[in-house]
Amino acid sequence: MSFVDVARDSGLSVKTIFGGEHKNKYLLETTGCGVAFYDYDNDGWLDIFLVNGSRLEGFPAGQEPTSHLFKNNRDGSFIDVTAKAGLTHSGWGQGVCIGDYDNDGFDDLFVTYYGKNVLYRNNGDGTFTDVSEKAGVAGKKKRWGTGCAFVDYDRDGRLDLFVANYIDLDLATAPVPESGPCLYKGVMVACGPPGLIGGKNILYHNNGNGTFSDVSESAGITQANGTFGLGVLTADFDNDGWPDIYVANDSTPSALYQNKKNGKFVDVGMEAGCVLSPDGKPQAGMGVSAADYDLDGNLDIVKTNFAGDTPSLYHNRGNWNFEDTTFTAGLGAHTQYLGWGCGFFDVDNDGWADVLICNGHVYPEVEQLKTEAGYAQRKLLYRNLRNGRFEDISTQAGAAISAPSASRGCAFGDFDNDGDIDVVVNTVNGYPQLLRCDSSLQNNWIKAKTIGTKSNRSGIGARLKCITRPPDEKNAHEQIDEVRSGGSYISQNDLRIHFGLGKAERVEVLEIHWPSGQVDKLKDIAANQLIFVKEGEGIVRAMQFPGAKTVKPLK
Repeated sequence: MSFVDVARDSGLSVKTIFGGEHKNKYLLETTGCGVAFYDYDNDGWLDIFLVNGSRLEGFPAGQEPTSHLFKNNRDGSFIDVTAKAGLTHSGWGQGVCIGDYDNDGFDDLFVTYYGKNVLYRNNGDGTFTDVSEKAGVAGKKKRWGTGCAFVDYDRDGRLDLFVANYIDLDLATAPVPESGPCLYKGVMVACGPPGLIGGKNILYHNNGNGTFSDVSESAGITQANGTFGLGVLTADFDNDGWPDIYVANDSTPSALYQNKKNGKFVDVGMEAGCVLSPDGKPQAGMGVSAADYDLDGNLDIVKTNFAGDTPSLYHNRGNWNFEDTTFTAGLGAHTQYLGWGCGFFDVDNDGWADVLICNGHVYPEVEQLKTEAGYAQRKLLYRNLRNGRFEDISTQAGAAISAPSASRGCAFGDFDNDGDIDVVVNTVNGYPQLLRCDSSLQNNWIKAKTIGTKSNRSGIGARLKCITRPPDEKNAHEQIDEVRSGGSYISQNDLRIHFGLGKAERVEVLEIHWPSGQVDKLKDIAANQLIFVKEGEGIVRAMQFPGAKTVKPLK
């Protein structure tokens, strides 16, 4: 099993522009952009949306960098359809998330900016309409939106929208490196975030008529313990059927908003034990992901942090009690890297969640230092050993993992529909990476695309439980995952849920708990196919793909 970067060969040939290449004046130039695996045309093949940025000096009219939508040609290549789709938009792009906010069957696109955010309504014909102002989610010019997620927090069948904000930044008054001076290990660098005013997170409630209302204050969102929000993760951490929200914060404690089921949230992160380092200190959190890595029925959290620190692994013991298992699980060996995009994903389809972390320093000026790991840094890949521990297999996973890059956002999904999970990475002042996973393990898998009826059409917030009986295991193997918008570092993973099945040739039971409360139980499903599951109806369609191993149906 290894990863190969096929971005250039596949047509992802647009450079992401973001700030100065060797020197940064403001923190704005450091955060980079997210990326989405996004089936915008519902053809069963993942397309790619790459957010783009800008530079302080600006660009001549007509030459500004824009975000890009690449359509999957279903043969390993992509074509740029940005202009045709109506998505040509410039500015300091940041994060991206998707979800069908108007329940018309086509997932819509939300992009955060330093400045005004943009909501694109998917017209269903390959084009999009900018409805940001009309919908009431554009925000204000000086806001710095970062991570985002569509989430039906009140379970009324309509997707609401959560947006993290980093800093209330005014470039006219923001400090410059010389003013502090602001130093990192003796080198002058961009100032912040300490000393700058942290942004407030926003929760928009979907009014059901194409507009949203800002309910941040009344819902308790503005009462979080920390600020400087970056990565956003939604998950039902206490198994009560209601989505909670985790925000990775920079330089302050992260936030864990518990859904009180009455339209309100309370930040319980400090008491829950999943917002600080093992020695109780705030960290510089960036990306965040959730999975039940030890199959105990609770969703755990992995978070990326600054150089000089390690990633954080928070094991969910239930009842709002997390244990920091970073070191005991084997994720604490590297302190030289600075983490951004990350994700739990089953790299070898053995039915256990593994971890990938994308790295790159925040300051291009560190190239002057011999003590650092460099500005461009290699990735870290950890294989789940099935006993609560992980093994670092980064150096065995191919050049695409071990080659250094200035990574930021990353997203997970199977772009070539061959059954193993690939990764798309957005870089700073570089070309995107498309890391194709090539595996000869012959393990089986299943994918499910959720279609809500009473619940939101995307099925966001649905929890899936996959029960198999692998021939090499005595007991039933029970995995859980949730359909979620946003995640990683300001990015969007494939909305289809993917389960590795190991050597099991069929799924004994696939149980879907929809946000509406509806529970569907599907039995005896053959492996190695994509199934479309409609709430209350079961499997309405299935797709097999060339190149995927077939399993004969039972007689």
